[in-house]
Amino acid sequence: MTALLTVTSLSVDYGPDIPALRGVSLTIGRGETVAIVGESGSGKTTLARAVLGLLPPAARTSEGEATLGDTDLLALDEAGWRSLRGTRIGYVPQDPGTSLNPTRRVGDQVTESLRAHGAVRDPDAKRRADEALEAAGIPDAPRVARAWPHELSGGMRQRALIAGAFVAGPELIVADEPTSALDATVQRRVLDHLGALARDRGTSLLLITHDLAIALQRADRVIVMKAGEVVDAFAPSERSRAGRAPYVAELLDAVPSPRHALTRPLPDRSDVLLSVRGLSKRFGRTVAVDDASFDVVRGTTFALVGESGSGKTTLARTVLGLASPTAGEVRFDGVETTAQRGEGLRELRRRIQLVPQNPYSSFDPRIPIRRAIAEPLEVFRVGTRRERSERVDELLEQVALPRSFGGRRPGELSGGQLQRAAIARAIALRPELLVCDEPVSALDVSVQAQILDLLRTLQGDTGLAYLFITHDLGVVAEIADDVAVMGGGRIVEQGPIRRVFGQPNDPLTRDLLAAAPDLSPEKRS
Repeated sequence: MTALLTVTSLSVDYGPDIPALRGVSLTIGRGETVAIVGESGSGKTTLARAVLGLLPPAARTSEGEATLGDTDLLALDEAGWRSLRGTRIGYVPQDPGTSLNPTRRVGDQVTESLRAHGAVRDPDAKRRADEALEAAGIPDAPRVARAWPHELSGGMRQRALIAGAFVAGPELIVADEPTSALDATVQRRVLDHLGALARDRGTSLLLITHDLAIALQRADRVIVMKAGEVVDAFAPSERSRAGRAPYVAELLDAVPSPRHALTRPLPDRSDVLLSVRGLSKRFGRTVAVDDASFDVVRGTTFALVGESGSGKTTLARTVLGLASPTAGEVRFDGVETTAQRGEGLRELRRRIQLVPQNPYSSFDPRIPIRRAIAEPLEVFRVGTRRERSERVDELLEQVALPRSFGGRRPGELSGGQLQRAAIARAIALRPELLVCDEPVSALDVSVQAQILDLLRTLQGDTGLAYLFITHDLGVVAEIADDVAVMGGGRIVEQGPIRRVFGQPNDPLTRDLLAAAPDLSPEKRS
């Protein structure tokens, strides 16, 4: 296969003592899909930015080479990069919510690279936008081209970004975590269209991901990075643990699989902590949650799973008292929560706590971690200052963070470390129920496994119950005792995890299970 992109012994640092890449080498052939996998801080995003010419000013390339065909990428000035981006290298960013301009129509943004290079004039731009959106798998492309970004779902916005990356016919597409925030079925559709476009047009694809299962299912070759270095490279057919680097074998073991649910024991349901009956929530004429009923048993995990927009987050917010139900009731330990006011509501919020999806947005960046963890104790006036300080030390130990981390600010912790701190803050008041809203969706597979282990350990030690919100069926299988599948605001199926995943009755459940990446032994070749 003829090489298109060649990177040789590339080293990049962000200062004398902050190396990001250490002698990285790789090649991507014409028409080949290569996935780069690694945990946070492994250097995979720095490598992508180097290929795109988007390294920040603080970055310094100390040695190495990078060429696209006959073009020396490291020798390009800004004008050279502008002529290259869009026409020869396309880019699909991670977050479609922030990557599309909310003040411009979708079609205009799809053809932006063509306009920038003078490759299309206004009369022809609309047709090209419609064709690109249709090729990216968007139905009714002319309508979507006229729409504003906020009128599209997350999956539709991501496909619009794919259309924009391919519209000028580049030789190489760099896709940086293009589906990390999407549920399994939408993720599958987006990756299907991304791969089909690359194959049909002979485009090379560099896929950056923390999801090893996706890499193995979608790529011709997988490159694994850690601490700025390439530690292994192999074809998916060579993925058996024999002969793999120890770190790669650990990653393979850490990938959650829906099949793990089939071996989970059935829980004892004699002690219901949270009872939801006939719960509905409307926003005007829009029905977000429709007649939902379920129980969460003390000391167990109940998972809510479904596609984006299925109503699972609205249901969780209603349970937390952050939204009032239109109909139905929520009872916590026998007490109806929707009728609580004043001191009763305050006590309820002490007993039910939230672990958010994005810890970076839930911590004040100016406040040290120790003070943030102590905040609930101060708000509820628990103990003396010394007792609160001792409790924070105890909490840091419980979530396996060194005490010294208490003096750091949020920006000084990795995503996994900060999520541990978020869990420490959530359990500070010794609650009985944690509502976990996508708590591991943004973490790489090894850190994800550590957080799930931590949650299981805390549950075993303290008897906590979890209401676990996620779109990842593999994660559900690892941690849940019971599961409810949501679609269109309704619970379409629920029951013990081993029954629902082992013998699904509803078509939506079967579709979600079919779409979930699976590296269980039965699926490995």
